[in-house]
Amino acid sequence: MYFIIGDDDTVYAGGVFKLELEVPERYPFHPPKVRFLTKIYHPNIDSAGRICLDILKLPPSGGWRPAHNLSSILTSIRLLMASPNPNDPLMTDIAEEYQFKKSQYEATAKEWTAKYAKSVEDTSKPGCEEPKTSEKRTNESDEENAENSKKAKK
Repeated sequence: MYFIIGDDDTVYAGGVFKLELEVPERYPFHPPKVRFLTKIYHPNIDSAGRICLDILKLPPSGGWRPAHNLSSILTSIRLLMASPNPNDPLMTDIAEEYQFKKSQYEATAKEWTAKYAKSVEDTSKPGCEEPKTSEKRTNESDEENAENSKKAKK
């Protein structure tokens, strides 16, 4: 799991956005699959967290090259957050709002950031603590069971 902190000069300022990054077996010849786990109001990111970004697609339709690395991908996503591309949207209604009612777009994006992307300071407040020991054990048991299932299938 990866995190992107919204840049101060954007509508996502102070938000902490969780991302899932899946590196394929054929990496770096194939791009990783990246999606937001945190809800975000953005024309190039859909409700399932999928990201419309050129470097996440293989040529000829995309711009992925083996020279790209995970750091450059995360940087590109931060740049996309700061400067949406309304000409290639996943969410056409948000893209139209960004183009024609920008103040409304900015207000909604800030609202969603405050609601869904807990800030760094908020993670130390009550309700954001680590799972209880019993919950940790359950999660660890689930992970162990998944590993054992994989081994059994081989």
